[in-house]
Amino acid sequence: MIKGKEAYLNKLTKNIVIPSEVVGKKLEGSTPPSVFIGSWNYPKVYAGPLIAPQHGDTSIMDTPESWIPERKSQEEILGYRLGLVRGKKTVSVDKLDDKFVNKLQEIALGFSSIDSTAQFEHEPKGMSFSNEYSPFGPSAYIERFDIANVRWNHSLEKVYYDDDLKASEAVMALHEKGSTFSSIQKAFSVGAMGTKRRRRLVPTRWSITACDSSIGNNLLNQVKENDVIDCCRVHEFSSLNNYYAVILLPTSWQYEWMEAFIHILGREELIFSDFEYNSGKTGYSSVGGCYYACKMAVLDGLWRQKIQAGSIVLREAYQGYVPMGVFNVRENVRNAMLQVPSEFRDLRSALDYLSTKLWLPLKRFEVKSTLLKENLRTRQTTLVSF
Repeated sequence: MIKGKEAYLNKLTKNIVIPSEVVGKKLEGSTPPSVFIGSWNYPKVYAGPLIAPQHGDTSIMDTPESWIPERKSQEEILGYRLGLVRGKKTVSVDKLDDKFVNKLQEIALGFSSIDSTAQFEHEPKGMSFSNEYSPFGPSAYIERFDIANVRWNHSLEKVYYDDDLKASEAVMALHEKGSTFSSIQKAFSVGAMGTKRRRRLVPTRWSITACDSSIGNNLLNQVKENDVIDCCRVHEFSSLNNYYAVILLPTSWQYEWMEAFIHILGREELIFSDFEYNSGKTGYSSVGGCYYACKMAVLDGLWRQKIQAGSIVLREAYQGYVPMGVFNVRENVRNAMLQVPSEFRDLRSALDYLSTKLWLPLKRFEVKSTLLKENLRTRQTTLVSF
């Protein structure tokens, strides 16, 4: 199924033509701070900084946690991202003593924007869109790269120097202390955490899912210790041409993610889905990284509320939607979990309510689902037995 979704999303981005930054062979500016590690040709990958051709505070360009709370529009976010110029150089993922890699680590551990100077082999061109990572603007091979003195983020610095601490433990410790997901992911990507012998550069798209999964799995172990809610709840949120409905069930943990893409290219109405029972999921999700981003966001909400519930999440993406990375899912669902929920006596009542909010007929989701159908069937069986 992922081939179908990937093919669809690739088609969405194929014909996108948005002007990106125009720069020459030499660039002076600030990195937000931001780095990008490619996955092609692993274990020798293209790695490098993302630099804005302007000086000063450019942090907004790579802090997705702030975009939705600050009500940034899709156009504004795309403007930030396409204004970032990618420098790239081939490096081996295990060569963390490389001077260029050291500079990338300095950037990723930085507390604030860092003045940078890059000399490219040719003028940077193009742009990059993905359903996994946020887009960025033109790129080119980098010949020389220099950065100003860097003030490190204290929390990231602490895990960097603790090379007896496992990466998963470092990721969760940072999350519990309130570090942003984007800062954790960037530090993880440049090999700045984990036990000494296991540290490696991790491609950006892999590091995003790894951090979502690591935090999510840790949160799940804690959430399973909480009491189960006593009714159905629905948390909702809309932004960036998307609508999200998080249905919380009065059950132990179970999870289903369903996403619909509606009339974005033409008249298509496509639904992709995946699920897991209480024991968790084996293998990589058929719908990609958004599955893990949503799961982490829901569990983070349950953890903070000190409750346990099953969760079925429905997403509709509408005309005008542009794939901008799984931050779109994570941060929208996080914001949904912060909203005051509507409460219902049972799942059918909750679905009747949502039928007035969704563009697609609810039956379309029911047909595509596994857990939604099972929970409806269980409820009907219980009523008949009674």
